[in-house]
Amino acid sequence: MDVRALIKKPIVTERSTKLMEENKYCFAVDLRANKHQIKQAVEEIFKVRVISVNTIRILGKKKRMGRSEGKRPDWKKAVVTLAPGDRIPYFEGV
Repeated sequence: MDVRALIKKPIVTERSTKLMEENKYCFAVDLRANKHQIKQAVEEIFKVRVISVNTIRILGKKKRMGRSEGKRPDWKKAVVTLAPGDRIPYFEGV
């Protein structure tokens, strides 16, 4: 699997910006990606050293549109801890 396809997008919320102070960054990743693949992808794309990766699988919410009911897709979030001194400039100033 291509490393750029593993990491879908960065997650920028109040909580994730607070985690950046602890040198932790949040990403939405592919559901099939494991921690080793996520670590390799972040190291290769952003040229940083990754210490640890924590993942959580988030279930999609049920939504109604009139009488019909649907479901948003499930997704996976990864919280990546970087080595001291390493930063991802993409997130700076957000």
